[in-house]
Amino acid sequence: MPQTPSTLVLIPARMASTRLPGKPMADINGKPMILHVVDRALEANIGKPIVCTDNKAIFDAVSAYGSTAVMTREDHPSGSDRIWEGVTLADPDAKAEFIVNLQGDLPTISPDMISACLAPLMSGDADIATLATLINDVEERDNSNVVKAIGTPIGENLQRALYFTRATAPSGDGPHYHHIGLYAYRRAALEKFVSLPPSPLELREKLEQLRALENGMQIDIAIVDTAPLGVDTQQDLEKARQILAQT
Repeated sequence: MPQTPSTLVLIPARMASTRLPGKPMADINGKPMILHVVDRALEANIGKPIVCTDNKAIFDAVSAYGSTAVMTREDHPSGSDRIWEGVTLADPDAKAEFIVNLQGDLPTISPDMISACLAPLMSGDADIATLATLINDVEERDNSNVVKAIGTPIGENLQRALYFTRATAPSGDGPHYHHIGLYAYRRAALEKFVSLPPSPLELREKLEQLRALENGMQIDIAIVDTAPLGVDTQQDLEKARQILAQT
């Protein structure tokens, strides 16, 4: 999928992390983690990467790398709110039609996976697109920290989202899917989403994407082969170092 001015890849990055403080600037083989994420976005080649941060050290590191960063407010309640401010700062003339929200703690993510998240919006009528992968492990299926995506098939490796939950669902025989927190939005959909108040099921499940479903927004899910490594702990950081040392 070629890069186009109609797409921006927004990367929210904050230094606050309870399990791995300062993780965007954590060293991975001589380079801060946030710059590895920028590299993955560049390799995806779907749109300009823009780091959205409230921290000057992150801003300076990205700028010195020759990439774009914008300073956002410190008080955003979520990454979605942060990237929307980033969109308004980086694209005030509203030229971008699609916004990809790439988390800043995914330094080993496949560029193809980033492209796969955008594809349902380019070819269909969804408001938002996201990713999921088949769960093959019983412990993962029953782990409440693993969010499950529940959808109905609408094409090859493509589903229409019906619900997201931390519970083991749906019941009965059949596959379960691990939701991957990478999103692509139509610009108008992101603007609408951040204007909505938190919804009842969102607050109950602590899953922001339920706000969209509860307000009638359409989310399509692209099914991919594996889940990317999210760096949340020192152990994750060591894994990322090992993976990227081999590339």
